[in-house]
Amino acid sequence: MSQINQKFLQWQVPEYRVPQRGRNWYIIAALFFLICVFFSFFTISNWHLVFLSYNSNFLFVLILIVSASIMYIFENRPPQMINIELGPEGIKVGPKFYDYDELKNFCVLYKPKQSIKNLYFEFKNTARLRLSFPLRRMDALMVRNFLIRYLDEDLERTDPPLSEQLTKLLKL
Repeated sequence: MSQINQKFLQWQVPEYRVPQRGRNWYIIAALFFLICVFFSFFTISNWHLVFLSYNSNFLFVLILIVSASIMYIFENRPPQMINIELGPEGIKVGPKFYDYDELKNFCVLYKPKQSIKNLYFEFKNTARLRLSFPLRRMDALMVRNFLIRYLDEDLERTDPPLSEQLTKLLKL
């Protein structure tokens, strides 16, 4: 549900996107997981395969198990709805607030034929990840006209970021 106010724009978005995965996706993911675990126990040492040597990568196995566990938890929990609020001072995302001074620019990407209608914010601090929100039922032009008063617009972005495209393609 979207609401328009003189000084604020607000709407709700799901906490994360839930990809539609089929049986084949789970089979391929399980095979990939097992292959990675298998090969993590082998390492090249002096051009010979050595099983369970000191060079074996148990940390990689731990990362794989933690990643699979996180995916399992998120798979079995529906996403919560988060309130997004754009105001004259900054952006409120659920309980977090981002001042416009922290942000470098924004981009409203609207491509109806490709079902893309997203809002992106880049931080001045390059170590911080970009913020990305689906606009859902919000009017993309209205959001752009609201934000242009407070931030520079990134006119060079014409497609979603590669990381977002890969996540969608791999159904992660």
